[in-house]
Amino acid sequence: MTVLHLEVLVEEYSAEVALENLFPKILPSDVEFEIHSFQGKTDLLKKLPQRLKGYRSWLPGDWRIVVLCDRDNDNCQDLKKRLEDSAILSEFTTKSSTSSQQFTVLNRIAIEELEAWFLGDSTAICQAYPKVEQRFTNRKRYRDPDAVKGGTWEALEALLQEKGYYQGGLNKVEVARTISKYMQPEDNQSLSFQCFNSGVETLFR
Repeated sequence: MTVLHLEVLVEEYSAEVALENLFPKILPSDVEFEIHSFQGKTDLLKKLPQRLKGYRSWLPGDWRIVVLCDRDNDNCQDLKKRLEDSAILSEFTTKSSTSSQQFTVLNRIAIEELEAWFLGDSTAICQAYPKVEQRFTNRKRYRDPDAVKGGTWEALEALLQEKGYYQGGLNKVEVARTISKYMQPEDNQSLSFQCFNSGVETLFR
């Protein structure tokens, strides 16, 4: 069945604004999407079971659901299981629960935070913030965006502040909107982003 619409659930507004820029680069041109942000990860996880039960009662056959949240310091397998259980208890098939290409819910985790996806596209960062030099990726801290020590949010803030940006503190929403505008999904070095991207593309194969 052709997928015509995505309902996307994310934990915070910064993820919403980033995906508003990224989805047109990933999705077929005839696919519509609507992104719903929550008041943080705890709020998303608390409300997710009821939200999915609500979808179960009316979701059209050509719609799909994408759930995205940060790993933070959680155990990745435990967090993924919680997302999967919420979908299965609502009688939805997920990408991980079926060998078929036909599934309704795609659960994905940003490791460890959404900002790792931004660090995964160094060219986009340099285009968005021209004072930042491309060679920052040669520094040990930034070589693997999914394994940044001390937090990806803090690492991105430090990188930008070194060049005079956001001296009063990182504006997560502004940074998400600005960098995602330049991101090229196929070039991203974050493995968790590539997992997200390939999962979304699977919906349309």
